[in-house]
Formats: sequence, structure tokens, C-alpha cells
Amino acid sequence: MRAVRCVWAVAAELGEGPCWSVSEQALWFVDIKGRRIHRFRPQSCEQDSWAAPDQVTFLQPLGDDKFVVGLPGRLASFAPATGAFLQLASIEQDRPHNRTNDACLDAAGRLWFGSMDDSETQPSGVLYCWDGKTAPQPRDQGYVISNGPAFSPDGRTFYHTDTSRRLIYRFDVDPDGTLSRKQPFVEIEASAGWPDGSSVDADGCIWIALYGGWAIRCYSPQGQLLETISLPCANVTKVAFGGRDLKTGFVTTARKGLKPQELARQPLAGGLFAFDADVPGLSVGMMRTG
Repeated sequence: MRAVRCVWAVAAELGEGPCWSVSEQALWFVDIKGRRIHRFRPQSCEQDSWAAPDQVTFLQPLGDDKFVVGLPGRLASFAPATGAFLQLASIEQDRPHNRTNDACLDAAGRLWFGSMDDSETQPSGVLYCWDGKTAPQPRDQGYVISNGPAFSPDGRTFYHTDTSRRLIYRFDVDPDGTLSRKQPFVEIEASAGWPDGSSVDADGCIWIALYGGWAIRCYSPQGQLLETISLPCANVTKVAFGGRDLKTGFVTTARKGLKPQELARQPLAGGLFAFDADVPGLSVGMMRTG
């Protein structure tokens, strides 16, 4: 059984969006409901936090020591040096009940992100692709909770999660970002929780966090279950790979929705966890704008 350790008992209400910075050798992540951005440096165990102006749902490298972040109805840049947020693009001004959710970058530096109904009831969520130049473009829709965007190592396959249907889909991807041949890849059984964030490793295996399922699962590119890693808390939200060799799996979790008696049994809920992986993850690039 693979050992999992808590590296920061941060008690996030809804920890999400872990992203490894190679230049800083640091793990960045957000607390959506706590409206916070966090940074953890494994070498020194240094912990830093910043306040966000609203529910901040993801962050990805933007250049100039900044990040692109998702906020309700908009995308913004975040500068850790000053703590400033500057709007970059607006989305879904006609859907005030929506907010952004999970995101990733492709090899061309385009941002892929989804929106969702913040009350988690209406299928108003949309998957977008943004090149930083034109307006974000819809690529798929009809999601209550759009989640887990991730690419295969060669960039030809795109994975996306429909959390409420417990389905992970796979798509073919053209170089220009066009998606085709949407088909079910993995369906998560009800007893295992809800599929949340996903990451892909260098072998093309997909690591899926299970919200309410106390675990992470690793599937082969053919959809075969290879491994299950248990965690000491129920709401597991996403895994990202980091460390000098990209062979440390960092895992975000959440306290959201847990009753006092459940929190008493899960004192580390909302913490940041880590485990040693056999295969490295994929390095995160940088969004290209202008």
C-alpha cells in the first residue's frame, strides 16, 4: 500500500487546483470557498497564503511571475508579489449563478477550463478553450459540474469529467484545439464517490480524485484500473505531480459538506497531502497571451 502523508494541515474548505511551479519548486493551490491562494515549498516546508476577491477556482502559470486564475464570471491575472488581481476576460455574464471550475494548459499554451452551476443542480456548465487573444471559446456544454481537464502526453487525447454523471470522457484533439469523437472513458460506480480533478503522468495514465470516496484512482490509457490510493479524509479533490523529479504526487482535499462528527473523525480534512510516485508527472507549461 502506498504511503500518504499530510504536508500541510491547512484545513481548506474546498482545496483544489494544485499546480507545480518548476521555477519556484513550489506547489500552488486554491481554497475555492475560503477564497484563498496557497503556496507550499516542499524543501523548506514554507507556507504562504493570499486572499482572493471572490471564489478562486484554479491558477495556471502566466509568465512574469504571475498566474491566470478563474473567478466567477471572469479570468484574471494574479501577481503574488503584490497580491493584485487584474481582469483579463469576462465570461457568462448572462449566467450569474455559474462560476469557473477546474483548468489546465495544453502544449500550445492555451487555457482549458470549465464553468459550473455554483448550486450544483443545473446543467449550465461549459468547457472553454482560451488562447489569450480572442474571447474564450466553448468546446462542450451541458455539465452541472465540469471538471478534470487533462491531456495525454502527446496532446492528441483530451480527458474531461462530468462529475454529476460520474463519467470521464475522452476526446480526440486537433492541433488547432478542435475536439472530436467524444466518448465515455471511465464510469465511476456510485459507491466510490464522485470523480473530481484529474492529472496525467508521463506514461499516459490518468489519476482521478474521488470526492466522497476517500481515494485516488489511477487508470491506464485504455481505461483499466491500475491502482487505488486511500486517504484519511473523504473529500479528495485533485492530484498534481511535482518535486524535482516530478515524482511526488500532491493531493488537495476539502472540508466542505462535512458535519461536526465527520470532521472529528477526519481531523486532516482539507489538508494538502503527498505520496511518492513511480512514474513522473507531466511538466506544466505557461499560458501564451498577446
